[in-house]
Amino acid sequence: MESRRGPLKSAVPSNIVSPVRRCSRTACGRPAVATLTYVYADSTAVLGPLATYAEPHCYDLCAEHSERLTAPRGWEVVRLLDGSAPARPSGDDLEALANAVREAARPQERAAQAGGGGARGADPMEVARRGHLRVLRSPDT
Repeated sequence: MESRRGPLKSAVPSNIVSPVRRCSRTACGRPAVATLTYVYADSTAVLGPLATYAEPHCYDLCAEHSERLTAPRGWEVVRLLDGSAPARPSGDDLEALANAVREAARPQERAAQAGGGGARGADPMEVARRGHLRVLRSPDT
């Protein structure tokens, strides 16, 4: 393209496309993290993880816009959890982790109390041990 001042040097070739998809909201240039799809027959807005491909009737949203999403009156918003995203640990998760750590420390205490006799003598149902894992005898045998 020529202008009176000469050729435009800032023109970008059309075959180069940014690999980062951007938020579909007007004037928002943040990277997209979620995809919004409307199911008109069910009056439902479905917000899920970023789709693999950009579809013409779906909207890519950034983190801020996906968190603030509201639907029209009478519509339902369904938020699908992203399996790859790290979930925040709940109180139950932290308690289970603490219990597992306590349990892993117990066999060493038993072995010290038994005078080095091993953990097998401490638990008659235990057949073998590998680290903190135990193989237990079946109650039928």
